[in-house]
Amino acid sequence: MPVKFTILGSGSSGNCSYIETDQTRILIDAGFSARQIRERLAAIGRSPETLNGILLTHEHSDHAQGLAVLCRKLPVPIYCNRYTKDAIDYQTDVRFDCRVFTTGAGFSIGDITIESFSVPHDAQDPVGFLVHTPAGTIGFVTDLGHPTRLVVERIRAAHVLMIETNHDVRLLQEDTRRPWSVKQRILSRLGHLSNEAAGEVIQQIVSERLRHVYLGHLSRDCNRPELALGAVEGALRRVGATHVKVEPTSQDTPNPTLEISPGT
Repeated sequence: MPVKFTILGSGSSGNCSYIETDQTRILIDAGFSARQIRERLAAIGRSPETLNGILLTHEHSDHAQGLAVLCRKLPVPIYCNRYTKDAIDYQTDVRFDCRVFTTGAGFSIGDITIESFSVPHDAQDPVGFLVHTPAGTIGFVTDLGHPTRLVVERIRAAHVLMIETNHDVRLLQEDTRRPWSVKQRILSRLGHLSNEAAGEVIQQIVSERLRHVYLGHLSRDCNRPELALGAVEGALRRVGATHVKVEPTSQDTPNPTLEISPGT
């Protein structure tokens, strides 16, 4: 059975992805309302009741806002590190079934093995994930202030990569609605990755192993899908990596489900 991977949505107001293997069904982040998560899962013929776990990258609302309602009704475990657990406990009166891992450690859910790694972002203890499935490895770095050597080395193993392309630097600088302090935060080493910076990261890690790249967390105001796509595809062309399929994600609609088979 191929592994099924669906990005249910990704953007500055919500992030959530779904992975299904023969034995295991998980979400990575729950950044939409519980109702939205249920509706988006239903659109691919799935429901929250069948989930074996939710991996949480960090506590910001665009990654965690659906947890309280979803987990108040369902006994689905949350996999997160200690500081993220403390943060979501503080944000809500729901007592979650948290399976706490140490950042940098690995753990398993059914037939999936997950590696966690630290990422630079302005949260308590944000992480990325490398998800090893029977059909291939999926990397997640959805909020990334800058690409550390650790991040680059971890995601090098991915067959499929979800990486942040938050903003176009020119559009961000020209944006008149954001105060300068917010722009500084976004551009800082604990902020968010630009289109060009994401392209440079992918240039560093690309090999025959990498087949699919999803561009996530696009700003509604300071980015455009065509700008993100152009920056990353251009970076790949410059190193001759024309075999990699690049696809932007959307805040509003799920991406088509990707079926991953061994050797593809």
